[in-house]
Amino acid sequence: MQTLRFFWVYLVYSFNMKIVLGSASPRRQALLKEMGFDFRVLIADVDESFDANQSPEEIVLSICRKKLAALWPLVEQNEMLICADTIVYLNGKVLSKPNSSQAAIEMLKELSAKTHQVYSGVIIKDKNGEHQLVDCTSVRFQELQFEDILQYVKTHQSMDKAGAYGIQDWIGHIGVIEIKGSYTNVMGLPTQRLYPFLRKK
Repeated sequence: MQTLRFFWVYLVYSFNMKIVLGSASPRRQALLKEMGFDFRVLIADVDESFDANQSPEEIVLSICRKKLAALWPLVEQNEMLICADTIVYLNGKVLSKPNSSQAAIEMLKELSAKTHQVYSGVIIKDKNGEHQLVDCTSVRFQELQFEDILQYVKTHQSMDKAGAYGIQDWIGHIGVIEIKGSYTNVMGLPTQRLYPFLRKK
């Protein structure tokens, strides 16, 4: 009887676990909301530099850990923290967020008519432990016209996106001709991998 009571208390605790999303990304916030979860947002101001000798999987998880270390002290006992990071990977080179319009233009020129990979790492932590995952999606662009690249960089928010593009944006509609893997992973959060875990909480 005591064991059953303990199990019931644990279930009540688990299903009352509140979610904290450690991300400033409006795409991640929208995706988590569209999955049906309520949450609050914390934003970590961390150095997102990385060791270029690391694998893409190691890079995204290492940046997640920086965010986790900064935000975990702000999380309550009944909360779980989700931190995520996304990179674009082309021929062994990481394309991070561009620091200027010219850098964004050059990135899109590099991606034109090529296949690249998008890696997203996610770490979920609560008082009982943590869970991590990495998802990878292959994306192929057709040849992008230079005037289309200029138009996109001028009228959209390339600066806050890895690889200088959002697949859900106009450039994705007119440029992406093939995708293998999770679409939402390219947006920054592999919802298909995340949902089964969060549903148990």
